[in-house]
Amino acid sequence: MVEKIIGRKPEQEALSRLYASGEAEFLALYGRRRVGKTFLIRNTFADARLYFELTGQRESSLGEQLDNFADVFGDTFMGGRRLSRPQTWRDAFSLLASQIEGMKSQAKKVVFLDELPWLASRRSGFLQALDYFWNHWASRRSDVLLIVCGSAASWMIKKVIHHKGGLHNRITARMRLLPFTLDETEAYLQSRGIRLDRMQTAELYMAMGGVPHYLRQIQRGSSASQNIDRMCFGKDGILVDEFSQLFASLFEHAAPYIDVVRALARNHRGMTRDDILQVTDLSTGGGATDVLCGLEESGFTGSYVPFGKTRKEMLYYLMDEYSLFFLTWIEGAPRNVLSRPHSGYWLDKSRSRSWSSWSGYAFERVCQKHSRQIEMALGISGISTVTSSWQYRPQTDEEQGVQIDLVIDRADRVVTLCEIKFCDRPYVITKGYAARLREKIDTFRRITRTRKALFLAMITPQGVETNDHAVQIVQQEATLDDLYAETA
Repeated sequence: MVEKIIGRKPEQEALSRLYASGEAEFLALYGRRRVGKTFLIRNTFADARLYFELTGQRESSLGEQLDNFADVFGDTFMGGRRLSRPQTWRDAFSLLASQIEGMKSQAKKVVFLDELPWLASRRSGFLQALDYFWNHWASRRSDVLLIVCGSAASWMIKKVIHHKGGLHNRITARMRLLPFTLDETEAYLQSRGIRLDRMQTAELYMAMGGVPHYLRQIQRGSSASQNIDRMCFGKDGILVDEFSQLFASLFEHAAPYIDVVRALARNHRGMTRDDILQVTDLSTGGGATDVLCGLEESGFTGSYVPFGKTRKEMLYYLMDEYSLFFLTWIEGAPRNVLSRPHSGYWLDKSRSRSWSSWSGYAFERVCQKHSRQIEMALGISGISTVTSSWQYRPQTDEEQGVQIDLVIDRADRVVTLCEIKFCDRPYVITKGYAARLREKIDTFRRITRTRKALFLAMITPQGVETNDHAVQIVQQEATLDDLYAETA
């Protein structure tokens, strides 16, 4: 029985449109490891529409890859009879083209080439053969949907989407598959019989993000803390050493990518390109561009232009929950902790000040990922907006620095300044904190010189406790439940 797809509605609709079009289609699908790319294709086209599927094998020779093609071709079209190995990829694609031409059915045939970077190894001739297969044969037909897929996003973009050879501008569609949202994470866990409240689900999300393969390891009957302890700190936990494997599988030379991620993990408010170059060994040219682009396209980092700044002052920040959690907690855990199946280490750490600092930052990143849901809760989803963050470094000893967690610049001449706080009970705005919030708003207006109206919104898991200070200064708020809203 085919497992039901959770979420992914826009992606399924896009795939259906490509299948139903009356012409040849060429889709490039990419996204980080274990995010569910292969699962999406296999389940969307489960009813025999997946005509041919070939998966690349890591660190395999050209001969081994061609042997795999022969095996799959024989199993798919020849009742399991052994096919002689094609001499080249050109020969292999010629066999596939002849097979499709011999079909009487006019229904679209889905050809799925998975783990493309492993198939297209150096001097294999694969990309040249794929170029010929598409340009000189498949693109002229109306019954072919060619899907190429890979986890190495930077490779997919450089070698396929922006290919400078025969594949240049040949892609008819591209799709980047991202981890689940909170809503999709909750639905996925419930589909597996796991019933956790939204605070516990959020705690899991802050530690490992919405990566389906990680969420698949969550055990029924265990709390979020117990699952994190087992998966991240227990002996043989799936996430204990996932960090190094993750980057090694995505990038041929992983070291510079890891260096950037480590730098961003130490600088929660983000870093400019120049900042990153100063603390890493990246070159100032294309090497840095490739690394920064690869990390962002793979979903590890994000970028934004701070309110009132130019693109030269763009900030990059770490948005991958697991990477931050690993570098903050797992990497520095004592070895004797990681040698025990269940250590209770995380439950102990979750009562510490370090946990409070990490959870606040991690929740900020979750909110930034769910800015559309926040705009829905604030009633501004129909207004054109630009989201960013903002900070002011004091120029004198008398001044205080200011950080605005989320800035929503609206087309209706309003700027919503969002203050994000993570706590397990309604947040209490005291007299002192209210004064600090007013100071933030005044500093923002003075430094940015904006003439737009300024609204303050509080984003907290359990809402804001109603008191005189809250009534006077908070104009809007969003809660954790709002972050679980489904978006169109």
